[in-house]
Amino acid sequence: MSESERFSVIETASSRKRSLEQRLKDQPEFRARVERMLDVIENAAGDVEKAAEAERQVIEELRQMGNEVLHGWALRQQQKKEMEFNGKPGVNRSEKKTSTGTHDLGKSK
Repeated sequence: MSESERFSVIETASSRKRSLEQRLKDQPEFRARVERMLDVIENAAGDVEKAAEAERQVIEELRQMGNEVLHGWALRQQQKKEMEFNGKPGVNRSEKKTSTGTHDLGKSK
């Protein structure tokens, strides 16, 4: 595949995707984290004068962002698996079990 063909495929796939702004609207916590990262980059508060402090802030934001992203991913995976499991025939998770176990069949030797 030539470079122009690859670009065309990528361009077609990305044109079907929602814009970054649209996607961030669905993820307000992630959007806030990205905005805080941009604030550090732009030194919006004017309080970062040394590279070491900027680095510390960026690392902390990235660490927290990674934690939030993975937590959200895990929740979505759990919901997906639950939906798959609940869609299987014979699976009923909405009723409580009423069995108290098996009856005593006598003394064991």
